[in-house]
Amino acid sequence: MKISRISMFALAFVVSVATIVAADPPPWAYGFEGPPQAGDTPVPVRPANTDQTPRSIPGATTQYARAQIANRFGPADWFPSEHPQMPDVVAHGKQPNVWACGLCHYPNGKGRAENAGVNGLSVEYFIQTMNDFKNGNRKSADPRKANTNLMIQFAKNMSDDEIKATAEYFGSMKWTPWIKVVEAKMAPKTKPSNGLFLVEGNEMEPLGNRIVETPVNAEATEVLRDPHSGFTAYVPVGAVKKGEALVTKGGGKTIACGGCHGADLKGLGPVPGLAGRSPSYLMRQMFDMQQGFRKGTWAELMKPVVANLTTDDMMNIVAYTASQVP
Repeated sequence: MKISRISMFALAFVVSVATIVAADPPPWAYGFEGPPQAGDTPVPVRPANTDQTPRSIPGATTQYARAQIANRFGPADWFPSEHPQMPDVVAHGKQPNVWACGLCHYPNGKGRAENAGVNGLSVEYFIQTMNDFKNGNRKSADPRKANTNLMIQFAKNMSDDEIKATAEYFGSMKWTPWIKVVEAKMAPKTKPSNGLFLVEGNEMEPLGNRIVETPVNAEATEVLRDPHSGFTAYVPVGAVKKGEALVTKGGGKTIACGGCHGADLKGLGPVPGLAGRSPSYLMRQMFDMQQGFRKGTWAELMKPVVANLTTDDMMNIVAYTASQVP
């Protein structure tokens, strides 16, 4: 019943102006300072970390070396009592071609700006998304984004049972506040690092027409992978209000998001929640869908929804959705 309702909303929407033509992906959403160039290929994956210096984080009772924290087949679990028992593929992956899900997405599924927050997603949506990766229906508009290709590799090497177990594990946890949205004309100067924008020093710079999503504590996120250390998203002044008009009313360009994602944007049936989710991640998904890089069941339903949105419209939408309390 819910799926037919979703189809009704998405497919009944009539596109009133020409579909947006191919455009450069917004660099800020993909973790880069400038748009891709002809011939660009995925950024090489970093070599495995070998640093054996013990590290600790507030509240944790165990110390881990950097090499263990970044271990692709058994990363650190700082707070094991805060989540259900992890399936083996989440905790350890499957050598040699599937990294532990908990490495990038954290054991609590919160994820980071360069990947995705996966906790609280419905099992059906999670499984379909993994199958989209596996079947070539989900790619990135920016050819430099290496972790999209990694996800394709992981999905192809996971069994249906492993995908289902992972979906049920992350789906059993609820999404809670993780990102603080700040409207500003100036933002901390950041440097891209492995898909993340990290603050270095105290210098500020004009924000312009972009969103800067950055860890509250660069070391806690990038070095220690602290699952308690969240993000700040600096968005242009007025972006939240503009986004609210598009999300709640459509603004003549789209349909209200609540019809499919729930009035509170916390998800509806198999449709994922948007409230409080990473604006960088949601921007990538909307752009990839619009430009035809993300296909499959859910993308087909979203195509008429995003067809007439400009890059600025999408930026405003994700500024608003990120500002909502999940």
